[in-house]
Amino acid sequence: MESILIKVADYIVYHLIGLGSETTLGSALHYFIVGTSHIILLVVIITYLMGIIQSYLPLNKIRAYLERNKNFGIGNILASTLGAVTPFCSCSSMPLFVGMMQSRIPLGIALSFLITSPLVNEVAIALFLMTYGLKFTIVYVLFGIVLGVVGGIVLDKLGMSKYVADWVQNLAETHAVDDTDTRTLKERLPEIHIETVKTLKKLIPYILVGLAVGSFIHGFVPASFFEKYINADNPFAVPIAVIMAIPLYIDAVGILPVIDSLIAKGVPMGTAIAFMMGAVGLSLPEALLLKKVMKKQLIISFFSTIGAGMIFAGYFFNILFV
Repeated sequence: MESILIKVADYIVYHLIGLGSETTLGSALHYFIVGTSHIILLVVIITYLMGIIQSYLPLNKIRAYLERNKNFGIGNILASTLGAVTPFCSCSSMPLFVGMMQSRIPLGIALSFLITSPLVNEVAIALFLMTYGLKFTIVYVLFGIVLGVVGGIVLDKLGMSKYVADWVQNLAETHAVDDTDTRTLKERLPEIHIETVKTLKKLIPYILVGLAVGSFIHGFVPASFFEKYINADNPFAVPIAVIMAIPLYIDAVGILPVIDSLIAKGVPMGTAIAFMMGAVGLSLPEALLLKKVMKKQLIISFFSTIGAGMIFAGYFFNILFV
């Protein structure tokens, strides 16, 4: 599918519009078209699937189980593990997060999924394995899952659930499912479609804005700009790397060539990984999208908590993989 989208973008940008592949505008526009098509297609499919799943699952029983085990972190571990095995970026993870909130899954557990999902990607794992070896890959995957679990628990303990956007809370209140519902899928589809369209109308404009920002950075900011400030001689390179990555929007697979380039230029492994984590898990486009489902207090707490974890990861990897 992605190869088809790339060919379509090639035709539009390089043939119809006539921009060169080596130009910054051509690169940015190409990136925007491919990213937008890919992400929106995923978001639409996932949102519809979540609507169908929610219509059939005994959500009251699942929610009760997670509530009972919330204090033991079992729900957070399950959610973070689910995030690790789903091939989603931060934008395409959002429908699942909203679906969890609609089902009144505890916020901390839903956040564990949202944190881990963009950080741990099976394609990226395979590439990590081939490029950096088994030890590095295992440590990275475990750290991504642990960050999701700990981050979700911390944000839950901080009482952040009251800062979910009002429209999501209202959906949660009205989305109760009757476990004895015997309707067929065909009979359920009109209701599922209505709820799905409502959710998509809320999310897609923010996805477009976020991708536009990421595309601009991708096309107009050279890699040397980042290398200058996150070199091995700077003791504050790790937090700077996380902060500098926030304006970007690149998934874990797309950013691997950037990471290779940074490491080849002498940027320490941990600093490069912190940069990657910031780009895929704390990007400005993601913040714009989160703004639609979270209030600013929760967004600030989310970014602060996860950013601190990423900074710790950077220093940890620098020590472990000298």
